Amino acid sequence: MPTRNLIFVAFVEPVAEGQVFPRTDWPLHITLVRFDVGFDAAATGSADVAERIAGLADAPAAAALGAALTVGEDAAFGRNGSVPVNLIQPQPDLQALHGQLVDVGVGVGGRILTPAHTLAGYRPHVSHHGGKRLHPGDAVVLDRVALVDMAPDGDHTTRRVLRLWCREGGS
Repeated sequence: MPTRNLIFVAFVEPVAEGQVFPRTDWPLHITLVRFDVGFDAAATGSADVAERIAGLADAPAAAALGAALTVGEDAAFGRNGSVPVNLIQPQPDLQALHGQLVDVGVGVGGRILTPAHTLAGYRPHVSHHGGKRLHPGDAVVLDRVALVDMAPDGDHTTRRVLRLWCREGGS
């Protein structure tokens, strides 16, 4: 059975629905949950699965928009601490959104790719990217939640924003 590699994120930089970008050049974002979901190509098709998932995420994404977040301390994630990040200070709306989107992914038969970093193990953060980064104490508004395809049309070198939920004034 074919699979879709999907991820829910909260972008902290402007993006547009349908935007495609290289996997090496993500706009700054907070990962909410990443998962793979299988689909029956003959019965539902890949696009229908993504539409269904986006529909299930409509209410939780809309409810979380506008949440005020605060950037926390610098940290190092990944193998041997090679990925510099800023933690996001604990915030109930962000944690609730994460949990609800985990439920969406699991509810459609998805496989969470990082179960140890999910739910109680979730540590929201923004990875530094080149010269782009956030700083401790920065205020961030949760105004862009997105469903992103990690391999649009089977191309693992690009990413595509499939659905974007924006708060009034977000872009």
